[in-house]
Amino acid sequence: MQIVEAAQLSRTVLEALQQVIVGKEQVLQHLLLGLYSGGNILIEDFPGLAKTLTARLLAQVAGLDFKRIQFTPDLLPGDITGGLIYNQKLSEFEFRPGPLFTNLVLADEVNRAPPKTQAALLEVMQERQVTIEGTTYPVPQPFVVLATQNPIELEGTYPLPEAQLDRFIMRLHIGYPNPEEEQQILARRGARRQERIDLHSVLNAEQLLSIQAAVEHVHASDPIERYIVSLTTATRQHAHVQIGASPRGSLALYQLARAHAMVQERDFVLPDDVKAMASAALAHRLLLKPELWVRGIQAEHVIRDILERTPIPKVDV
Repeated sequence: MQIVEAAQLSRTVLEALQQVIVGKEQVLQHLLLGLYSGGNILIEDFPGLAKTLTARLLAQVAGLDFKRIQFTPDLLPGDITGGLIYNQKLSEFEFRPGPLFTNLVLADEVNRAPPKTQAALLEVMQERQVTIEGTTYPVPQPFVVLATQNPIELEGTYPLPEAQLDRFIMRLHIGYPNPEEEQQILARRGARRQERIDLHSVLNAEQLLSIQAAVEHVHASDPIERYIVSLTTATRQHAHVQIGASPRGSLALYQLARAHAMVQERDFVLPDDVKAMASAALAHRLLLKPELWVRGIQAEHVIRDILERTPIPKVDV
């Protein structure tokens, strides 16, 4: 698929999602960029901000098989991966796949499950496969884990370890709508006269794979690569940061910047593409010093400071 065609399809997908999701164009675009980059996505925000609805509509518009897993304290690893079931007719064990075997799996409130169950996602998030009793089963392609968590309700939760947060290519915050947008949400709800809403598919799985392949043809020059590395290196040296972003963070920013350039109908990356995706790609990978929570300093503030301090390279176009 050509880059121009991929960008046009992307705009069509974005317009379809905006029929339902009001006033969140940047969030929706970043969500699509995560999908085009082939990574896993974490949405962290307060309840009632359409995290689950957004995931379901994204799967519908992209033409992907979708399954939702509600993470709870009693959820076991086998409940999501599947396992071996004894078949009495055949007198042998057979593999029965769990809900991970789909294109887009929503891990809803992922921090409510115990660490052992959370860890069951690690292999499939990185390797796109599940291993049961020594046998490896690949999941369908394309595949993405879209996880949600509530940042304020901490009772009965198990925070994701930094190693698992690092497996998400990006973290997004949806945020509250403004009063005009919220009124528009009410008006649309009244007009359709029912709670549930469905969207027609704009893409299919094969087209999404083609878009992901188109991203691989976007070029990042040496100055852009050095700029990305300088940003991630700065996170490791910043006075507010205890542990900075790993090389996986550099790779995530590199891939997301290329996807951002693609939807702008360019086959080359500009510094603006890197700056646009830096916070989503890097902020969740930083471990800040413990005393900073009193001052209200967040990882996004650190990324903004680093972007302001880091020289922007000159790129020939």
